[in-house]
Amino acid sequence: MFNRPVVLGMAFAAVFAAAPLAVAQDDPVVAKVDGAVIHQSDVMSAQQSLPQEYQALPIEQIYPALLTSLIDSKLVAIDARDQGLHNDPEFKAQLDRVTNQLLERYAVRKVVEAALTEENLRKVYESKSKEGSTEVKARHILLKTNDDAVAVIKQLDGGADFVELAKEKSTGPSAPRGGDLGFFGAGQMVPEFEDAAFKLDAGSYTKEPVQTQFGYHVILVEEKRQTEPPSFEDSVEELRSEVAQEAGSAYVEKLRGKADIERFNLDGSKTQ
Repeated sequence: MFNRPVVLGMAFAAVFAAAPLAVAQDDPVVAKVDGAVIHQSDVMSAQQSLPQEYQALPIEQIYPALLTSLIDSKLVAIDARDQGLHNDPEFKAQLDRVTNQLLERYAVRKVVEAALTEENLRKVYESKSKEGSTEVKARHILLKTNDDAVAVIKQLDGGADFVELAKEKSTGPSAPRGGDLGFFGAGQMVPEFEDAAFKLDAGSYTKEPVQTQFGYHVILVEEKRQTEPPSFEDSVEELRSEVAQEAGSAYVEKLRGKADIERFNLDGSKTQ
């Protein structure tokens, strides 16, 4: 089923990269290598470090290959210690780097886990749901130059129909639809366009051309509406991601504020 060298590589990756599983009370020994034991939990941890397609396989199907890989890993580790490789300065430097990386992840994980309580998530949800969300229904006429846009605005001021002008003069893909962009919310358009559109009252158009990376726009807002926020259950994954990011960033910022940090140039010289 498995190519043995590939599985051996996976097992080594599992040993160094996988987060250890909590050892259950019922965690039988599944192998002994010169007296060193391998537990069932070691096999399960190695399984979690495999690519998704292998994790989906029944454990019984991949157990023999996983166990062989873990045994091989244990054999190499025992032999390395017998050779005294664990005392090599290069190994100790690598071990120190890995230890610091694992400590960093573990510390941040603890902070994030403490922040991801349902009570805290619901507080964030309530705060956000009170803010509400506004969407606008808009049309636009996209033109190549500022002068062209100014000329269109003069035509609108004179009573010209926006839809017909969009069909006739807009260079954008929405021209056949009379410049119709439908409803959109915050973050869905480029900032310059979005800022101008959300400042307009329903039924009004921009009196000055709006420049973006695409050209010069004349924007008409036809309607504004408040949207209902999604339910807590539908929002929980997004909330978890946001709260985790904020908690991790706040933790690091707090540490920076308490630490005595000196920065130097790449060559080791002092910065100005």
